[in-house]
Amino acid sequence: MLQFSLWKRLVILAVVLTGLSLALPNAFYSRVEQANDARAVIDTGRTDALLEAEAALWPSFLPSGLVNLGLDLRGGAHLLAEVSVSDVYASRMDALWPEARDVLAAERDVVGFVTREDGPADELRVRISNVDGAARALELARGLSRPVVSLTGVGSSDIEVTADGTLLIFRLSEAEQLATDDRTMQQALEIVRRRIDEAGTREPTIQRQGDDRILIQVPGVGSAQEVKDLIGTTAQLTFNAVVNRTTDPSAVAGPGNFLVPSLDEEGVYYILERSPVVTGEELVDAQPAFDQNGRPAVNFRFNPTGARAFGDYTAENIGAPFAIVLDNEVISAPTIQSHIPGGSGIITGNFSIEESTNLAVLLRAGALPAGLTFLEERTIGPELGQDSIDKGKLAAGVGAVLVVAFMALSYGLFGWFANIALAINVCLIFGVLSLLGATLTLPGIAGIVLTIGMAVDANVLIFERIREELRTAKGPARAIELGYERALSAILDSNITTLITATILYALGSGPVRGFAITLGLGILTSVFSAIFVTRLLIVWWFSRRRPKTIEV
Repeated sequence: MLQFSLWKRLVILAVVLTGLSLALPNAFYSRVEQANDARAVIDTGRTDALLEAEAALWPSFLPSGLVNLGLDLRGGAHLLAEVSVSDVYASRMDALWPEARDVLAAERDVVGFVTREDGPADELRVRISNVDGAARALELARGLSRPVVSLTGVGSSDIEVTADGTLLIFRLSEAEQLATDDRTMQQALEIVRRRIDEAGTREPTIQRQGDDRILIQVPGVGSAQEVKDLIGTTAQLTFNAVVNRTTDPSAVAGPGNFLVPSLDEEGVYYILERSPVVTGEELVDAQPAFDQNGRPAVNFRFNPTGARAFGDYTAENIGAPFAIVLDNEVISAPTIQSHIPGGSGIITGNFSIEESTNLAVLLRAGALPAGLTFLEERTIGPELGQDSIDKGKLAAGVGAVLVVAFMALSYGLFGWFANIALAINVCLIFGVLSLLGATLTLPGIAGIVLTIGMAVDANVLIFERIREELRTAKGPARAIELGYERALSAILDSNITTLITATILYALGSGPVRGFAITLGLGILTSVFSAIFVTRLLIVWWFSRRRPKTIEV
């Protein structure tokens, strides 16, 4: 008999009602989005009458998840950035100098005096004064190497040291350079993502492309320049000892030092020790604040390692100036008045409130390990995005009308059952997208339009099979039951192959291709569910009420 057990009917109804409720907020997109944004602000502790009114635009007991609109539908910024991975080599060499100096100086009676000489940025050149101690110096220098931490560099050392008379030359090994490049890209990706998330943007796309490039797409922002302002700086904060202060931009810094301009004082330059006392990597927090004169500033706090180094330095150098350097500019050069324990302090300068807030965001997110060069940038206006949405709606509407008309004309009442299931199918797709917080792009809309056409394929197979079974005069109930049973294998075969294709597109594709694969894959799952279960449930309800002796399919 053509029957569904009660538990099966309840499960199908529960799935359908859940999908419809999850898809419902998308029918009131602007209102729900406004309410969600207001609630997010209220959750931070800030509240007022306007926020309360906006939060009340959508009932809190209803689902409020939305399908996020991609860059091509919402407008926003698209950037392609190249990471200067070679910058990290120079930083590694600078960080190695104090350790190499201390190791060699510990045996000064053998190697003599130790000085650093200028050389390529990716090399550390150290000169010793005693030629007889060159062999021992080379041995000590090679003892500084460590194993490469990577799967491809097992058994290799991170540093290569060669000697040219009394000159020792340190370089990163090839295996360490490859491992460093990979770590630099991973760190740059994470920090760019954290900086954009700090700004509160919705569903950005941040992906690695090739060996040294990052694709950044941020929907909903006004221009590409806004994104560049947020992520375009390395925000490398260091605290360096001051060697000298000068107004000569061509002053010779000397070995182990470097010359940087002052941000606040035009025409003033500082000669600083290259090895920093503390770096921004040891910061654990940075918040916008005001100094004792009511001017915008930034409060900072170090981790225990940074706090110890900062405290020791200030205790030993009372009365001496030290520089706070941000991206190779001295933003402040105060004189140490007393010991500063605890690892906290304040950065002052000629900041506006907005600048101090942005600086705090950059410092909290961390320093980019290397500079970014923007190779491509473009802004997609919201008008173009709305035009894409309108065209997508038109395509989906035309496709739906043609499919509905075809099914109604070809299969009569059974065709209308399939059309009802098709409408439920589209709602289920949007419900699942909302639940997953997925991003819908223009290719994603193409996947939904394709799904509308494919969704009735299963019903066509079932209805044609029912027609064949009716010719054997087995009765309508038996014909319907056999039609569903014998069409099942063909339905599964065709949809599984398409699902495999969608999986491959998602695994190997990126950006728009993935958007298409997601909606296509979800559409296949929901269309099979609606064809096999929803239409069958509708037919069972109709058949149990009418009890027809014959049926027309």
